[in-house]
Amino acid sequence: MARVQIELPASFAFSTDIQLYLSHINYGGHLDNALLLTVVSEARARWFKALGYTELDVEGLGIIVSDAALQYKSEAFHGETMQVDMSAQEFNKYGCDLVWRMRERDSGREVARGKTGIVFFDYQTRKVAGVPQGFRERFPAD
Repeated sequence: MARVQIELPASFAFSTDIQLYLSHINYGGHLDNALLLTVVSEARARWFKALGYTELDVEGLGIIVSDAALQYKSEAFHGETMQVDMSAQEFNKYGCDLVWRMRERDSGREVARGKTGIVFFDYQTRKVAGVPQGFRERFPAD
């Protein structure tokens, strides 16, 4: 089986620090694989807030996670602070990929990288919707 390989952009639009709590750690003493995505979800919510949005209101539309891929690079431990960098790329009619990298803040050690596909969703009509123009215009390089 081919391994997942995530290519990172040259730069990221957003960065935030998130400390790992005991509840993020599994029986092996490191960041639980399932809970890694909760850390990424927190970073995503913070990113939308920094843009002036919420995940339920991006110019009147919400978002839905359509897929996710991740690649582990090293362990992470209780009490460490993760720096999560994020940017949008690979836009299509209904959404884009949010590409992210997680590093231990003090050492710079890469812990994981990945991408989360999102689609925009009109919660009033319960249908997928096109990418809001104002959101798309924030990322002209793609």
